Order: sequence, then C-alpha cells, then structure tokens
Amino acid sequence: MTAPLRLGIAGLGTVGVGVVRLIQEEAALIAARAGRSIEITAVSARDRKKNRDVDLSGYAWEDDPVKLAQRPDVDVFVELMGGDSGPAKAATEAAIAAGKDVVTANKALLAHHGQALAEAAEAAGAVIRFEAAVAGGIPVIKALMEGLGANRIKRVMGVMNGTCNYILTRMESAGLPYETVFEEARALGYLEADPSLDVDGIDAGHKLSLLASIAFGTRVSFDAVELEGIGRIDIADIRYAGDMGYRIKLLGVAQTTGRGLEQRMSPCLVPVESPLAQLNGGTNMVIIEGAASGQIVLRGAGAGEGPTASAVMGDVLDLARGVRYPVFGQPASTLAEPVAASVAAPAPFYIRMQVQDKPGALAKVATVMGDAGISIDRMRQHGNEAETAPVLIVTHRCTREALDYALSQLPQTGVLAGDPVAIRIEAL
Repeated sequence: MTAPLRLGIAGLGTVGVGVVRLIQEEAALIAARAGRSIEITAVSARDRKKNRDVDLSGYAWEDDPVKLAQRPDVDVFVELMGGDSGPAKAATEAAIAAGKDVVTANKALLAHHGQALAEAAEAAGAVIRFEAAVAGGIPVIKALMEGLGANRIKRVMGVMNGTCNYILTRMESAGLPYETVFEEARALGYLEADPSLDVDGIDAGHKLSLLASIAFGTRVSFDAVELEGIGRIDIADIRYAGDMGYRIKLLGVAQTTGRGLEQRMSPCLVPVESPLAQLNGGTNMVIIEGAASGQIVLRGAGAGEGPTASAVMGDVLDLARGVRYPVFGQPASTLAEPVAASVAAPAPFYIRMQVQDKPGALAKVATVMGDAGISIDRMRQHGNEAETAPVLIVTHRCTREALDYALSQLPQTGVLAGDPVAIRIEAL
C-alpha cells in the first residue's frame, strides 16, 4: 500500500479551515481518487486559542511556520498565510530548502518572487503548485498547463476580483454611487484589510501576472502590469454605458503584440451580450484564446472557503498521484525576460465630459479629437444640468497616446466643466 501523503498547513483562516474540513469530511473520496490517503500531520497559525469550528486536536501544532515547513513528518507544505514577504516567504523557502513540495494560495508571494522561488524549487527537485492563487475554484492554471498545453496562447483576459465585480454590479442594479457600495462591501467583509488591494486592481494584477507567465513562457513581471482601479467609476458612467449597450467591468488582459507583452488591469466597457457582461456578484471568469483551441471560457466562484479549498486540494491530489511539472509550465531557466509593451494595442474608447451649453462647444471638442487623429464613431448629448450638459463620445480604434493627447487638450478649449473620463472598450 502506498504511504499516506502528509501535509503541514500554515495559516488557519477561511481557506486553511476549509482545507482541514474538506480532508476530514471527504477522506475516503480523496483517498480513492488520489490512490493513497492524504493526512494532516501538523498545523500553524498566529493564535492557537482561536475557535475555528473545526477539530484540530489530532494535529501537532507549531507556532513557527518555518519549523512546520522543516518537520520530517511533512511531505507537502501548504502555505495559506498570505503576504509577499515575512513568514509566508521564509516558510516557503524553508520548505523548498528541505526538498518539500509546496501548495499555496498566495498570489502576492509568487507575483513578486515567483522566478526566484521557481528556480530554487526546481534546483531542489521540489514542486510549487498554486491553483488556488488565481480565480478561486476555477481550474484555470490546470487548463493552461495541461489541457491547453499544445496551444500558442493569443490572449488571456477576465474578471479576477470578485469584490470589484460585486461593487460594479451592485452600483448598476441598485443605482447606488461607488462610495455607498464600497462601504456596503466593507460591512459585508468583502474587502481586504487593505481595500486598495481590491479596488485599485492590485490583487487582480497579481493573478494576471501569473497567468501571463504561464501563457506566454515569460518570467513573472507584476511590475509591468498597468493598474487602474474602479474608484473613478461614476454611477453616470454605468448608466450611460448601459444605454449604449455596454457594461463596465474591471478587466485583466494579457497578450503579446509587436510592442511586447501587454498586461493591463483596468475598467473596460464590454458588450452587454458578452459572457463577461453577464457576470454578476463575486463570480470570476477567465477567457483563454488558443491558436488551436479557439476561445475557452471558464467561470466560477472566485473566492470563499469551499472553492479555494477545492483548488488547494486539487493540487494536493495531483502531487499524491505523482503529477509533477515546472512551476510555470516550463523550466524556470527557459522563461524569457518579458519586454513590456510600451503602449497598449489600439481600441475604441468611451469618453464622458461635462460641456458648457453654448454655441460651438461641440465643434471645439470635435476639432481637438480630429487634431489628435481620433475618429468619432458616436456622440451623444444628454439633458442640460444648469449651464452644462453631459456629452458622450465613442471613438473608433485609436492608440492610448492619441487619446491622452486629446484629453490633455480638451480642457484648453474652455468649454469643459471638470476633467473628462475615458474608459477603454474591449473587443471580445
């Protein structure tokens, strides 16, 4: 009989407790599918006395996660503490140095230190698996590395932060401003302790950088991800976008172009009939475009105890079965140094501005757009508000440089009240 696979779990928050509960409740099913039993031998967390509503009495306790990672009765170190440095990094490095495999849900750690950790793991004959780090219960990493392994990937994109998706869909459905829904999300416990990780696109940017590395065979380059959060999205933009057949999503896109590797996480307009536009609440969706496979759409719960614990255990089962491959799908030494795209690929844009209601105002706006080389597809003027009126423009495809130039020149026309807002329209 094959010996049990022994786990040491560091971090007993929502996901860690979910993993313990899953192993306890589904031990027979897991053993049947893995071909061997999977057992927890030791755990670690900051507070030993905290009530976690799960029985931990049968496991050894280590106050120091580094010591947990070094225990001789631990085969796989499961890192669920979080953070791009500190105990999570030290314990992961200790596990690798001891030749142990690592399963982690820590996207920040890998986004910042993925290349060094991958090189160390491969030198030690160890494996790092991280399905739970991206899109919760959606098996997107497994899809990229295995099912789509023969494909030249053309583009990866998706909605990868459930909190932002909740905020945007709640703004639309309830007609509430951003600030109100933000506080609602905070009260519901949807936001990270540092809310900027969610609403500024940082959390989702970490995930995008990991997917880009696997998809395009490059070193993880989170610093090259262009980040723009949802804080500037006004309820008016959501309404006007809807009137024109679009919805606003915080969308991550990674693709290679003649300009280099493009990685951006920003609010975008997507067609209302598209799968991404139909995504509500905390659900995530990742779309992969392969040269041979065409477009693959993966949708599911992007966070939470059950979905994320499921992803963790999917990795653990693979290790129990003897499935092993390089951290980012190919040897770390062969990952190319990415050339960051200097500018994003051309696209149409939505522009909203408050224009003074006087003769010649729209003509001045159109002249600025034309001088920047931007062709206008649609222009709408809505009802007056005092002495100004909202004007909406949808452009034909243009570069971001041309758009930025136009945005810099528009205030100089003397016909605008406030700064214009511009949002990319993503082709799907």
